[in-house]
Amino acid sequence: ADVAGYSRLMSEDEEATASALGACCSVFDRLVGGHEGRIFNTAGDSIVAEFSSPVEAVRCASEIQAEIGANNGGLAEARRMEFRIGIHLGDVLVDGGNLLGDGINVAARLESLAAPGGIALSAAVHEHVEGKLEGEFRFEGEKSVKNIAKPVAVYTLVTEAPEAAGPA
Repeated sequence: ADVAGYSRLMSEDEEATASALGACCSVFDRLVGGHEGRIFNTAGDSIVAEFSSPVEAVRCASEIQAEIGANNGGLAEARRMEFRIGIHLGDVLVDGGNLLGDGINVAARLESLAAPGGIALSAAVHEHVEGKLEGEFRFEGEKSVKNIAKPVAVYTLVTEAPEAAGPA
């Protein structure tokens, strides 16, 4: 996950952005742990988490987006902190306190395809969650993404205000 427009937010008001990011990180910490996941890495505005279940990963992401969206409700649109979340099911390498490998790279590329406040999933995740979670999943097509040899089949979890997947 990462914040859409983070650099702009920081350039406009560093203290308010850092405070808002801290509040959002608290939401991530609580909900990721509550869904049997663990946060492996944070850097600036990005968060990498691992889950043992794709269903719990998507459930958690959906709850995170709903809670952060509700917290943004009273803010001017230009000051809202909106995360883009990408979820992929794949092998990873554990290197000390970090996760590495193609599974992480695909998730990062999916995140970049998610709309602000949205969630993008790979076909592997979609296969596991379809019919097990409420909500509508929309197939966005096969996407060629940076430094990944094969196109990635992308699905988005449709929220109250559906937007097409694409760079933000």
